[in-house]
Order: sequence, then structure tokens, then C-alpha cells
Amino acid sequence: MTKRQLVLEDGTVFTGEGFGAEHGTSGEIVFYTGMTGYQEVLSDPSYCGQIVVQTYPLAGNYGINKDDFEHVTPFIHGYIVKESCQSPSNFRSEETLDDYLRANNIPGISGIDTRQLTKRIRQHGTMKAVITDALERPEKAFEKLGDDALQRDMVQQTSTLNPYVVPGSGMRIVLMDFGMKQGILRELTNRNCHVTVVPYNYSTESILRLKPDGIMLSNGPGDPKDVFGPLETVRSLLGQHPLFGIGLGHQLLALACGADTEKLPFGHRGPSHPVKDLEKNKTFMTSQNHGYTVSHDSLGRTDLELTQVSVHDQSVEGLTHLVHPAFSVQYQPESSPGSEDTKHLFDEFLQLIADWNSKYKEDIHA
Repeated sequence: MTKRQLVLEDGTVFTGEGFGAEHGTSGEIVFYTGMTGYQEVLSDPSYCGQIVVQTYPLAGNYGINKDDFEHVTPFIHGYIVKESCQSPSNFRSEETLDDYLRANNIPGISGIDTRQLTKRIRQHGTMKAVITDALERPEKAFEKLGDDALQRDMVQQTSTLNPYVVPGSGMRIVLMDFGMKQGILRELTNRNCHVTVVPYNYSTESILRLKPDGIMLSNGPGDPKDVFGPLETVRSLLGQHPLFGIGLGHQLLALACGADTEKLPFGHRGPSHPVKDLEKNKTFMTSQNHGYTVSHDSLGRTDLELTQVSVHDQSVEGLTHLVHPAFSVQYQPESSPGSEDTKHLFDEFLQLIADWNSKYKEDIHA
């Protein structure tokens, strides 16, 4: 293995062993706190443009299998681990972590003190970083840390190019793809929904022409304020059909309703984040991956009601619209990986659709 170095925006340098693809890379460095789930992390489009630090000291011990991908194409820029297992042991394993990273052109570094690195990110916030050859002078690596290190078109990169249908005999759902995890689609098809997945920039007219029963706004990467076009689409869809937003979709719904968003110091990324449901007076464990949040102070000028908050920092985790049939959550109710405590939200969405349809029919016959 060749020596590689990780150079942070603040000048900190970590040196370790290279694995995966052999080229260098740049991006925003973040950390993921799960003990398992590295395959889902690597294939989650929400990590587009980021270099991910795995806080658990061992990755790759159960290999890579064909079932746990969240997207066929990984968009992650780099992967940092304490130890990369070269001899995985699991009956589903089909290749090693190193093989997968090489095949998908993703560079990695092992042998770094990931505890120290994570503490630095927690203290100073997420920042730009570069993975480069250990022989390159760190100050030269800084030249690569320009604005290009943080991309602004990540939703465009990760969204489907063309609409497609996953047939079912149940409710008709239009799923707007802002960088969708396959777990969302799986939960809908498990409930026999007829799902039409459409690109992020699909027009309101085109969506309504599909005659949906309900509309879902998927998760996705990056700053929600970089996603201009879909905001007007979401705004115009309010009241037309029931809406359910997840992750980036939650933030876009909030922006469309007049709220604001802001960047968290180091984000929430892991499978065990406690969230309190204010309506049910219960706390659920959730899987999360986001660097931005809806500003609590901005909700007062909207028709949105706060329904769930993070136990860790009281940030906004759930919203419901007081006038229209629409609600959203910041976390990932489909888990993958993580707790399955909140999968019931998909059932609540379908019930919202059923109640809305009944009310609509009553209004027609009145």
C-alpha cells in the first residue's frame, strides 16, 4: 500500500495507508457514527461530494453484497477508516471494501487516528479536505481547496434523468427524486404502491398529469438553497395532493412554505439519533444524514407546525402543514442502515391520502 495524506482546510495533516482508487480527491469532510452500514453510506446519494470518516474503528469486515446498495452509482468522494478489513467473513459477501472502492474510482485512507480526526471536525465544524499522495507538500494541496471543492449541483448529479414506473396495484405515488435512496422506494413497493419516480426538475403540470394519489419529496445531497427550480413546483403542489417530504425533501417543503434553513456545525450522520415526537410524546431512534436544518425561529411566519425535535440539539426534525395535507421529517424513516422505529410514517402517509380522498369525495357530493 502507498502512503497517502489527508489535508484539512485548517492546515491539519493526517498520514495513512492508501486503499481503493489510486488518485487524489477533494470534498467536504464529515463523519458517520454507525458501527455498521458502510455499504449503505458509500452508496447513499446524500453523501455526494463528501469525504466520509467512519468513526467505528473497523470497516469492511462483512464485505460488500448485492442487496444493501442505496444507489447503483456511488457519489461519495473519499472514505477514511481506522482499519480496512481485507478478509471479510459473511455468507453474503461478494467482494472486499477495497475492491468496491477501486471498481467505483473512490480513494480511501486507512491507519488514520479517526477519533482525533472526528474530534477536530466536532470542534471546528465540517470543512474542505484533500486526499493526496504523501509525497505532495501540504501547502500545495491547499491550492486544490478552492470553491470547486464544494459542488453546488449535486441534486442534478444524483437525480434520475428520466421518469420511470415501478408498478403496483395500490395507491399511485409520484416520487420526486432529489437523490433518492432505494430504501424509500422499497417501503412504498412493500405497501403495493404504484410508484412513478420523476426527475428533480419535473414540472407541476407533468406531475399532475400522472394523476397521483400522493406525492413524495425524497432525500438528497447538499444545501437546499442550491435547489432553485423545484421550490416553486413544491409550492404549487401544496393543497393539490398530500405531500410527504424526507431529508432534503423536508427542507424544500419548509423553504416552499416560507421558512428558512441553516447549516449545522458538523451535521447529523449515523443510525442512532434520538428524536422526540411532540404529538405522541414518544422518543424514537432514527437514522440521519444531513448537514443542514430548518431554522426553528423561521417557522413563526409560516403555516408549518413543529412536530418533532432532536433530543441532542433541539433542531427541527418534523413538520406538518396546518392548512394543507403535508408533513415532513428530517431523518430517514426507511432506515437503511439504522433503526426501524419510524417506518410507520409511510403508513401514516397512505392514511393521509385515504382521508384526503374521502374528504374530496364528500365535498364533491355535498
